[in-house]
Amino acid sequence: MHLSYWEQKEWFSNLDFVIVGSGIVGLSCAINLKNKYPKAKIIILEKGVLPQGASTKNAGFGCFGSTSELLSDLENHTEEEVLELVKKRWEGLSLLRKTLGDSTIDYQPNKGFEIFQNKEEFDLCVSHINKLNDLVKPIFSSSVYSVCSNQFQFKNVVPNYIVNHFEGQIDTGKMMASLLSLAQKKGIRVLNSIQVKSFSDDSSSVKLLTNLGQISSKKLVIAANGFARQLDIENVKPARAQVLITKPIKNLAIKGTFHLDQGFYYFRNIDNRILLGGGRNLDFKTEETTDFGTTEIIQSKLEELLKEVILPNQSFEIEMRWSGIMGVGNQKKAIVKQMSDNVFCGVRLGGMGVAIGSLVGKEVAKLIE
Repeated sequence: MHLSYWEQKEWFSNLDFVIVGSGIVGLSCAINLKNKYPKAKIIILEKGVLPQGASTKNAGFGCFGSTSELLSDLENHTEEEVLELVKKRWEGLSLLRKTLGDSTIDYQPNKGFEIFQNKEEFDLCVSHINKLNDLVKPIFSSSVYSVCSNQFQFKNVVPNYIVNHFEGQIDTGKMMASLLSLAQKKGIRVLNSIQVKSFSDDSSSVKLLTNLGQISSKKLVIAANGFARQLDIENVKPARAQVLITKPIKNLAIKGTFHLDQGFYYFRNIDNRILLGGGRNLDFKTEETTDFGTTEIIQSKLEELLKEVILPNQSFEIEMRWSGIMGVGNQKKAIVKQMSDNVFCGVRLGGMGVAIGSLVGKEVAKLIE
């Protein structure tokens, strides 16, 4: 496929910024760049018909860390590093809400609940609640974590839960549609079905080889989080997340966001349905892929949780199954850096794209002069 003269002239000539990836980071970066450089010509290249990573496929959690997850993080990070992770996630969520508005993204502060199937793990987390509340105290106005009773009547779990009073949920579809609309209103063009195969920086401009041929730009931003390794960012591994959603359930009483097994399983209510995802820990190697799809081992486990834990006394039907590709690594800190004279990146969101995506996009834009 080759570009016509008219296409080249209208869409691809005199580009100031090309951004690869139309997820939260890419759109946020583009919007911040447009605010910074109002006359700049900015395009976003997206290889899918819709954003292809996790931005349109996530569960819509406005979360920043359950107790078991933070305790796990403290095994590999210092207290200062964990505090910084939580701080950036909270700042990112606040920025997203401020940018788009709570009603626009259907933000609901329904709290987050961590449930446990293992009494020893529950007791361990409870014993560290005061420590974790003290750790994140510089960020929040009051205690974040406390213990509550089994108000949702789940089965085969420890009777009590740990509640996160600052967690909420959003409508992912509305969020992405609003971000796209805001970008387009600012004159940013999003071009779909364009795959960047490689790029080179000759210090005066960046040359991108795509399925449409070569494109040149003054600056390039890589924001294709789960697909970053395909563009030579080695410290990011793809991580597929599988999700399912039920058909509407009459008189569904479950309300909030829920975490199980250090966050490897997660579910929430939406439109009188249960959305449930996770299970990557059952088969890490297989799920380290950029291929979309579902597997029997994980989908069976998700259905088992629905039947035995979440909806044990209710009939339900599965309506949809899908997957999204995240970007993870040995460290949970996002990679925001200048890679060469004219190439920048904002990747490795570690499964927290909703929380930190807006902030990462803003931080990348700040790097660019």
